[in-house]
Amino acid sequence: MTDHDVAQDPDERRLSTREAADRLGVKPETVYAYVSRGQLTSRREPGGRGSTFDPKEVDALARRGGRREPSGAGSELAVRTGITLIDRDHCYFRGVDTSELAAHHSYEEVAEWLWTGEMRRGIRFTAPHDALTAARRAVDALPAHTGPMDRLQVAVIAAAAADPLRFDLSERAVLDTARTLIPTLVAALPRRATGRPPTQAGAEEAGAGRADDELGAGGRRADGLGAADKPSPELAAEDGPLAPRLWSRLTSEPADPPSLRVLDAALVLLIDHDLAASTLAVRVAASARAHPYAIVSAGFGALDGALHGAASGLAHRMLLEVLDRGSAAAVVADHLRAGRQVPGLGHPLYPGEDPRARALFALLEDVPRARPALQAARDVITTTARHKEWRANVDLALAVLTVATGMPAEAGETIFAVARTAGWIAHALEEYDEPPLRMRPSGQYSGPRPPQPLP
Repeated sequence: MTDHDVAQDPDERRLSTREAADRLGVKPETVYAYVSRGQLTSRREPGGRGSTFDPKEVDALARRGGRREPSGAGSELAVRTGITLIDRDHCYFRGVDTSELAAHHSYEEVAEWLWTGEMRRGIRFTAPHDALTAARRAVDALPAHTGPMDRLQVAVIAAAAADPLRFDLSERAVLDTARTLIPTLVAALPRRATGRPPTQAGAEEAGAGRADDELGAGGRRADGLGAADKPSPELAAEDGPLAPRLWSRLTSEPADPPSLRVLDAALVLLIDHDLAASTLAVRVAASARAHPYAIVSAGFGALDGALHGAASGLAHRMLLEVLDRGSAAAVVADHLRAGRQVPGLGHPLYPGEDPRARALFALLEDVPRARPALQAARDVITTTARHKEWRANVDLALAVLTVATGMPAEAGETIFAVARTAGWIAHALEEYDEPPLRMRPSGQYSGPRPPQPLP
């Protein structure tokens, strides 16, 4: 029996064109298009004035996704965006290769440029006192075992509660929120460093060419303090480039310039990646005119799933196992025997190597302590290549960084979440310029047909 050979109950009434269209959620003209393409069969009853359709055949088409227009134009949800293009194993932000951006600019500089189109050398993002205080108090109240994603989600809600002007969706207000929210999220995470924070010299070398300018837009301090106000020592420690500040939340090991360069580059490369699940969630929230804190919360919610943000943690644990067992072959064999994808390999958008991984691996070559983890990653790639055409993705490169620097397995997810916040803001700014509530797909009802008896 073919897909179209659906047995019909002789007692079941056939559907009119309008009724078939209603069940499929399409226009009557589209029903006839399905007929012409062989997806539906029609029949004219003796004495009837129109075509009729087998209800079981119509329902079967609906279950296969027949609501999508057969022209192909509506076969996927497409969202117009000028932020990211993925093409031929390259990733571009506004037409500029992301690897080049990561090699020449800091995370803050690229984020600002992505939002405004202006490359502001040496720009710093600093958390405002009220938002930071609220976020830290909320995070500190969580149980000791709480993970970083839980802390970030709580921190963004607390920061929103401290901002009575969060509902102002003007471009200037959204940009001000973006410049302060990201450092607030980082500063709300507990420090792991046992000694002093990374040295200023190391921080400056990691962000070569970045000025000591602490002023935000319009000449105001980004932390909201006036020139005559002296910030507390705790708040003052949160000045400087973002990468060293995040480093102290990820590991107790001292920072060195090459490692900080890798971290900063990772933040740049992970800012956006087209319409990933979390970014689509952000666009939907922005379409409903949610404020920036709420759209970041929507992104965190999707990112917290096991199939999105947690991938680098799986690669981290795999590399530790390779280093412990001294063999990638045994570890890869265990994954393949269990029917699992080898972590950190393969990406549906890149037939070859993920360009973000390529850029990070090149930088990791300059980090001496990364050599064992880097060799372990290469062994995994080489071993797997004998059986599968899987190339390294950014999760494997992140895992090399986190393993080499004593970071926990969830550190890659934290880096991903902080970095992607800038991309979510960029998408929100785009979506705020679109008609509201346009992200409204129609549901495909698959329940019992009415009328049904009262339960």
